[in-house]
Amino acid sequence: MESDKTLRELADENDLTLGASITADAFRTYPDDPAVAQTLTREFNAVTTGNALKMGPLRPERYTYDFEDADAIVNLGVANDLLVRGHALVWHNQTPGWFYPWEYTDDQLRTFLRDHIHTVAGRYRGKVDVWDVVNEAVADDGTMRETAWYDAMGEEYIDLAFQWANEVAPDADLFYNDYGIDEINEKADGVYALLERLLDRGVPIDGVGLQMHAFRAQEYVTPEALGENIRRFKDLGLDVHVTEMDVAYDRENVPEDHLEHQAQYYRDILEACLDNGCDTLVTWGVHDTASWLRNYDQTITDDPLLFDEDFDPKPAYFAIKDLLESRV
Repeated sequence: MESDKTLRELADENDLTLGASITADAFRTYPDDPAVAQTLTREFNAVTTGNALKMGPLRPERYTYDFEDADAIVNLGVANDLLVRGHALVWHNQTPGWFYPWEYTDDQLRTFLRDHIHTVAGRYRGKVDVWDVVNEAVADDGTMRETAWYDAMGEEYIDLAFQWANEVAPDADLFYNDYGIDEINEKADGVYALLERLLDRGVPIDGVGLQMHAFRAQEYVTPEALGENIRRFKDLGLDVHVTEMDVAYDRENVPEDHLEHQAQYYRDILEACLDNGCDTLVTWGVHDTASWLRNYDQTITDDPLLFDEDFDPKPAYFAIKDLLESRV
């Protein structure tokens, strides 16, 4: 018989960090409807800051920070005893419009990045529990991605980013985060080698985030392959988190009863996490309306999360709930 416990209660009983990303738009889109915040704080025990702490939204001008959105999300998390994940301090994407036209020297860029990390991570010291310090620094072929940061400082920019974050947020867990590394493949091998080098150099890194965006059935990572990959990263001494999970399908090849199929996949992935020492799973959004996939690719389905447009729990919600109940 199914209990009346929430996912959050069951996650706590299983020592699982179960989170969702949220955007500050949720507070503005539903000004008279607290359903987003209510669903988040009732059903999850962690929150990721969505886009709010990415450099583009955060830095409208070179010398100006706009912390309004980030403060709203972080304060919501702190007030409701949620683990808060800050995303992301260093990324080549979603930079401000003024950034690339700026004619900087390598030394100026190094100083800029140090000051940015010190300002942002320092502001939320004691409030943000986990930082995605560096995001997507490895290309799909496993080589280092050529970015403004890499061009100016080489691979050292990653070492420095973690060191700078650790200076102002020494109590936070510091993660490298990337897509397409959920199973052992060319890119995941490149990330593994990078993390091994960082550890050999004494860089203060605590873990690796596997984004786990599942877009099309033929590209899905099997639970067995995920488990194998989790184990090898853990063998490096790192924590492993699933950080941005959502499950969608090619519109031209949608399985029958795709919500049941989606539910089973969520359950299988969470089970693989728990069985292989990964104690954190975060979905990239609370409910389907908020999914980034609605603006990303019109060829895939737009209902990838645990709650539907009306905040009603979907089969995936109950599949996860059933798994957690069985393990209490």
